[in-house]
Amino acid sequence: MIVLVVNAGSSTLKCQLIQTDGKIRLMKALAERIGAAGACMEVAFAPDFREQTVPVEGCTVPECLSILLDMLERDPDSPIASLDDIQAVGNRIVAGGEYFSESTLIDDEAFEKLTRCEELAPLHNPPADACIRLLRERLPHTPEAAVFDTAFHTTMPPKAYLYPLPQRYYQDYGIRRYGAHGTSHRYAAQQAANLLGRPLKDVGLITCHLGNGGSITAVNHGESIDTTMGFTPLEGLMMGTRSGSIDPAIVTYIMRRDSISFEEMDRILNKESGILGVSGLSADMRDVLAAADAGNEHAALAVDMYVYRVQKAIGSFYAAMTRTDAVVMTAGIGENSAELRARVFAGLAHMGMILDLEKNDVTGQIGVNRIISIDDSPIKICVVTTDEEMRIARETSALVD
Repeated sequence: MIVLVVNAGSSTLKCQLIQTDGKIRLMKALAERIGAAGACMEVAFAPDFREQTVPVEGCTVPECLSILLDMLERDPDSPIASLDDIQAVGNRIVAGGEYFSESTLIDDEAFEKLTRCEELAPLHNPPADACIRLLRERLPHTPEAAVFDTAFHTTMPPKAYLYPLPQRYYQDYGIRRYGAHGTSHRYAAQQAANLLGRPLKDVGLITCHLGNGGSITAVNHGESIDTTMGFTPLEGLMMGTRSGSIDPAIVTYIMRRDSISFEEMDRILNKESGILGVSGLSADMRDVLAAADAGNEHAALAVDMYVYRVQKAIGSFYAAMTRTDAVVMTAGIGENSAELRARVFAGLAHMGMILDLEKNDVTGQIGVNRIISIDDSPIKICVVTTDEEMRIARETSALVD
């Protein structure tokens, strides 16, 4: 089955066209910094995947998707003859609330429920819903599926997902911890179990999805029992532009002192904080590490704070697990930054997570799933290249079949 996978973010669009029989990728596209000056989209078609750079300055996320659909339909190098060749669409949705505990085909009723979940992931769900609307117009006879980041976390027990608030807020408004990155955590857990040579149901894992957004999950016998993200993806770790967990009284304190609106405070916490806010330079960890190495004190502080919060989260989940066989690093920072991994595990060796510095070196190893701990480390350390798109394509194919 040929599946178009659509992963829409607040300022990004990642798409792949995948032939699920044989797991063959036919097209890759990535648009970043959508809405900013100079925004562009890189598109590459099989078999040689030579990149084409398409300017998308001034475009919204769904408009970028529309441009991509036009290319698939008209470009002479396109792997398909027409949009009718796309047999299904798989949409990554960050938050499904309590409406969706598993992937689902999108009909009118499901889409109406999706729109109700937009407040749970205000940066991600609205552009994803806008892309679904566009696809329903452009491909009206093509089945669409929604694959949820929150679905993997529906196995969390009440002691993990409830907040210590009056029960009416959960009962009336559904305020609880939903988590995110579930598709990535599930995939990383399975790949780590494969590396360990054991069934997923027989291992205890702490999976770390560390990218511009970040979350850590305790996976016991193949099920999520706790995760760092909460009611929205703002809770938990310090991230690229998100503050992560802070004293909630800080929010009302700043609003009173600066006389700012809810919308302004929301923007500060989601788009001006985290690594960007502390470093004052960038939300990209690569830039901040380089600046720290060059002696920038604010950048060095941002790195130290980030590492410390990752270490605390891993330690807290180690305490929550009945056993921990491995810690798994995945996503942009987790997969590609040997320096960050070395810093994180330098503070966790006393817990039995002992890094092998030579194995940790990424030279020639990017994209390779591997164990990077010393051979006799009581708890193994794994690096897994996340492949959310392939999992979304396969789940979509299974639903449509």
